[in-house]
Amino acid sequence: MKYKLFGKSGLRVSEICLGAMTFGEEWGTGADKEESKKIFDYFVNQGGNFIDTANRYTEGTSERFLGEFIAHDRDRFVIASKYTLYDKRDDINASGNHRKNMMRSVENSLKRLNTSYLDLLWVHMWDETTPVEEMMKGLEDLVSSGKVHYIGVSDTPAWVVSKANTLSELRGWAAFVGLQIEYSLIQRTPERDLIPMAHHFGMAITPWSPLGAGMLTGKYNESIPSNGVRLSEKSLKINEHNRSIAKEVSSIAQELGVTPAQVALNWLRQQHSQIIPIVGSRKVTQIKDSLACLDFVIPNEQLQRLNKISAIELGFPHDFLNQPAVRVNVFGDNEKNLIYHRNS
Repeated sequence: MKYKLFGKSGLRVSEICLGAMTFGEEWGTGADKEESKKIFDYFVNQGGNFIDTANRYTEGTSERFLGEFIAHDRDRFVIASKYTLYDKRDDINASGNHRKNMMRSVENSLKRLNTSYLDLLWVHMWDETTPVEEMMKGLEDLVSSGKVHYIGVSDTPAWVVSKANTLSELRGWAAFVGLQIEYSLIQRTPERDLIPMAHHFGMAITPWSPLGAGMLTGKYNESIPSNGVRLSEKSLKINEHNRSIAKEVSSIAQELGVTPAQVALNWLRQQHSQIIPIVGSRKVTQIKDSLACLDFVIPNEQLQRLNKISAIELGFPHDFLNQPAVRVNVFGDNEKNLIYHRNS
């Protein structure tokens, strides 16, 4: 395991993040305590130090398990948790991005994790109602108090993140150093605005569902297994286009002598040095398989095949601005002679 600086910060995190959403069985899709500990131990023994959880994962069990697992050497680990999602469905102020819920949620996460600080606090998602100024000042106060070291944002429009970071930089407050998004070979729409925005602000990117809810492992290439899968085809992203992507992933995996999951993870890792996939597991065998992606790189020829089959239309204004006639109107005949920096 190698380590990366997390965005523009000096924080050192492992190049794979362990997703702890599967710690606990309350949601019917996770691991019991014994298996969760095996997953955690394997990740740590391979050099992993970056672990992601949230206040509502398995109704708080994820944080409680994790708190026990890290207790012997708390400072060694980079623990990220989140706030926004409800803890009480019947309490109108027990959810959202606002200051009251922020402070309440963080205090409860600290108790469940049995720690005095979070290395990273994510805004879990945009609630569309809280003023950006209120949210960012609350996060600044948490950082100033020492209860939180760094902040990040997940599942939020690019314009909101841009406004938040610009405001924070202007006022000298803590700014978002990480962006958490759904991103994979079957979900490339963040390439339109979210990923360029993250590069502009020097943010680390931690994709969730890097295997496309299992689609990219190849297990749905032909049909949905009949072994108790409860999710709908829509939620599993099963359609002929995605199946064609998954089949190409499986084909390339066979050519390289690796597994489809490893190919899907490495496609992400090879998109940009600041991409740190979040990998979750229900069994220790799954985390072993996922971490084996660190043992190889996808050759350029196969990488281009994956890029081509999964390509999306960027849409307006991106496609418009990239038209040759439009670029001539912007630069005249001089673009080829212009040396300029493009965030990438």
